[in-house]
Amino acid sequence: MAGRLLLIWRLLMRGLRQHRTENVLLLVAITAATATLTLGLTLNELVTRPYERTRAATAGPDLVVEPGFPGPQALDALAPLTTLPGVTEHGGPFPLAFLAMTARDTTVRVIVEGRDGTPAAVDRPAVTDGTWVRPGGVVVERTFADALGLRLGDTVGVDGHPLRVNGFAVTAARPVYPQIHWHLPGGNLVEKGGLAWVDRRDIATLAGKQPLSYTLNLKLIDPQAGVKVVDPSGGDPRFRGWIFRSARDIAYSSGRQNRQAETALMVGSWLLTGLAVVGVAGIVAGRVIARRRRVGLLKAVGAGPGVIAAVHLAEYLVVALAAAGAGLSIGWLAAPLLFRPSAGFVGSVGVYPPLRVVVTATAFALAIAVAATLGPVLRAAATSTVQALADATTPPRRRRWTIWLSRRLPTALLIGVRINARRPHRARLVTMNTLITTTALAAVLSLLAQDDDPLNLGYSELPDPRNERTLQAMLIVAGVACFLALLNTVVSTWTAALDTRHPLAVARALGATPAQAGTGLAVAQLLPAVPGVAAGIPFGIGLYLLFDGERYPPASWTLTAAGGVLFAVAAVAAIPALAAARRPVADTLRSAAT
Repeated sequence: MAGRLLLIWRLLMRGLRQHRTENVLLLVAITAATATLTLGLTLNELVTRPYERTRAATAGPDLVVEPGFPGPQALDALAPLTTLPGVTEHGGPFPLAFLAMTARDTTVRVIVEGRDGTPAAVDRPAVTDGTWVRPGGVVVERTFADALGLRLGDTVGVDGHPLRVNGFAVTAARPVYPQIHWHLPGGNLVEKGGLAWVDRRDIATLAGKQPLSYTLNLKLIDPQAGVKVVDPSGGDPRFRGWIFRSARDIAYSSGRQNRQAETALMVGSWLLTGLAVVGVAGIVAGRVIARRRRVGLLKAVGAGPGVIAAVHLAEYLVVALAAAGAGLSIGWLAAPLLFRPSAGFVGSVGVYPPLRVVVTATAFALAIAVAATLGPVLRAAATSTVQALADATTPPRRRRWTIWLSRRLPTALLIGVRINARRPHRARLVTMNTLITTTALAAVLSLLAQDDDPLNLGYSELPDPRNERTLQAMLIVAGVACFLALLNTVVSTWTAALDTRHPLAVARALGATPAQAGTGLAVAQLLPAVPGVAAGIPFGIGLYLLFDGERYPPASWTLTAAGGVLFAVAAVAAIPALAAARRPVADTLRSAAT
């Protein structure tokens, strides 16, 4: 047993050193898919973890209470809640005014909250830029400020009163923009808007004739109790029309801003998984072909199928583990840079990903490697010793109608058809490669074809950050898919050139030119790509419409995308194909097995 393990270890290290190019290609393919999956998993962490940090940094409330009516009677109704059993601390009541803010010729709804200069016991908004509230100035919630493009020192108008922007801050007492829960005093209809803080002495002037509303922030002995502390029965008529928000509700409302982008990344990661499997399978096929004689030598010296399979699989699993680490690092570090769902919170996702993300991404990378390599490796292990030592290729099946058709084809097309006939499995990989890539592109086109539903903020409309993040996610998936598809095309062409070096040499000896041989290799990639593109367009549109949207992209868009994919396949495949076809015929035939 020890001798077998030593043999596997030595062959593993030798393979890693001698086949660096293939190992790098394997690493890139699996890393890209793992990084995309990590991006999808990290989007949730971008909200939940920073929200908890924000609660800790700002003494965030466990329960926020707003009466269903404004004015002094609201203060009287809130006063008894501060001494209820289960309440440990409270902040406020703070006055609220539901007004309009004008910035850069854009007028939107805004909740203006009056605050003191001294920190409150509960809910102390963290100033990220500038200073806290001062008379004549305003502090704007950071996500809201980003949407308006505000900078420190800008002047904004609140119901006609000019105020200087003194700072930006974040809070855990309300969801981030635009789910800020704006509503008219005494009304239950919740609207989208932004949040700002002013000096308590200024808010009455800003509100004018509008009666002030109030909000009370509570800290509880049992944060999970929530509204039950205030209304144990859940049906007290005194609280009809009141608004209660627990910390869990606020975190959930903030997280909804990323649900679409998270879904796009998760679905995209499965598409990229398919591309990674296709790429890895193509690389493995090429390596198995190149190592056919080594398999025969191992069998000749007594190695069984299990040892041969372990020798091959060990190398791929080592590469997969390295790709898992690289993909985790890239996805975890890139998520805060690519998306800004945590702009309304303190901190970031943290230095290290949680164990759940690590385990999922690692298992994902290993599953890709096993799924792509198990079939070719087992077939190689089951090959007879004599056949492996002969290193002979399998002749294609000859049928009368194919022979009749091949006689009438141009030389380059004939070579391409025969290459695919010899290795139909590789042709199916090419079809899957273009199918998945075209699916991702068609989904992006479907998103771009939808009506852009902006946020209605009462007086103006602004772009919906959810749509922007979804488009970002889908563009990332499509970009990585195109990169992997081009990589897979190069690998597939290289594998075909390796597998058909002897038949192509014979064809050239019989009169085919290097250009015809190289074009035939490129045609072998282009022919199976056509059905993949044809099926990918409707599949991508249907996949997007399954989750969201109603409109189909214009036919001109889809035709352009289909033509672009086919052109890219032909162009990328032509480079390695023509290079492989220029190898001297004599050298190739001399290396043929006898």
